[in-house]
Amino acid sequence: MTELVQNTKKDHKEIKLILSLLFDGIGLISYTIPFFGEGIDIIWAPISGLLLAYMYKGTVGKVAGIFGFIEEMIPMLDVIPTFTITWFYTYVIKTNYKK
Repeated sequence: MTELVQNTKKDHKEIKLILSLLFDGIGLISYTIPFFGEGIDIIWAPISGLLLAYMYKGTVGKVAGIFGFIEEMIPMLDVIPTFTITWFYTYVIKTNYKK
């Protein structure tokens, strides 16, 4: 039973990484559409913020959601991989700090 729970947590972690990379990729799409890209960011910014808060619970999710929203709204900051950075903080930095 314990092994099943550990495997589920591991799979959950990997799924979040894949989703984080996908959502960061979506955030970069605005660079591929000249002139309309920044308009797309107006739609993506609140979605990005909500997704971050939903995927990463607690204070980390709230802070990441706010940062993700602001980062998407400011032109030329789309290159920051907010989802992936949040995943890295949650599963690498924060996990190692607890040990």
